Amino acid sequence: MAQAHGGYYVPEQTRWPIVGSVALTLMVIGGVNWLHQRSVGKLVLFVGALMLVAMVVGWFGNVIRESQAGLNSEQVERSYRWGMAWFIVSEVFFFGAFFGALFFARQFSVPWLGGEGDPMKAITHAYLWPNFEATWPLLNPPKAEGFDIPKGTVSAWGVPALNTAILLSSGVTITIAHWGLLKNRRTQLILGLAATVALGLLFLYFQFEEYAHAMHELNLTLASGIYGSTFYMLTGFHGAHVTLGTIMLIVILLRCMKGHFTPEHHFGFEAVAWYWHFVDVVWLALFVFVYWL
Repeated sequence: MAQAHGGYYVPEQTRWPIVGSVALTLMVIGGVNWLHQRSVGKLVLFVGALMLVAMVVGWFGNVIRESQAGLNSEQVERSYRWGMAWFIVSEVFFFGAFFGALFFARQFSVPWLGGEGDPMKAITHAYLWPNFEATWPLLNPPKAEGFDIPKGTVSAWGVPALNTAILLSSGVTITIAHWGLLKNRRTQLILGLAATVALGLLFLYFQFEEYAHAMHELNLTLASGIYGSTFYMLTGFHGAHVTLGTIMLIVILLRCMKGHFTPEHHFGFEAVAWYWHFVDVVWLALFVFVYWL
């Protein structure tokens, strides 16, 4: 049973960590078998994904019920805030690793291949890689089997610029919703959140359109060398974060409509708002370093 020790709420034992571990293990096993083209791989991956979704819904449902029952003390709230803060810090390092890979490829690998610092390298690569141009983006990867030669780059001033405006606008709407919550203006809160959800879905729609254009018209794929791999790695992971953030916003919107939050107690809302602002900042860095420069 749940107990309170010195004002700190200790939840009762739960099966959800074990369920989550089994789900992730199944997803890894299924993914590996799928990559090896074994028919059982997709099924195992799908079962693992369903278990993971069930774990998230069940575990967060428990936390929400605990909060609504008034079991969360100030110490618990403080722990939640620190936990969310460190989670976002881990996400910063996650994206920092991929931005680091992009920086290394642009500033070191490509110039080295062009002979920077050692003219003999340029002579060597003239034989190994004819017509190589040490410029970024690298659009002439080795014409080996399995490589797709891109026809061009994705322009920064089309869909990416539009998506930048969309995400910046969503940062404004969620702030408006936060103000509405603090001032106990329920209509402002709900309309601001609903607008943020709509903008998140619109962003994902345009990113899907951008991917379709890049793949079918520009022949830009993950097999297009370092430019294609870093482009999809960074924008794809960001799109996954936007998808997760939009789902979180929908859950918070439903909770707001049920009256779960008050001006004094609304960490669930704040946690999602923090996450969404983080997603906005990452996109600004993506727009500058992946699309623009």
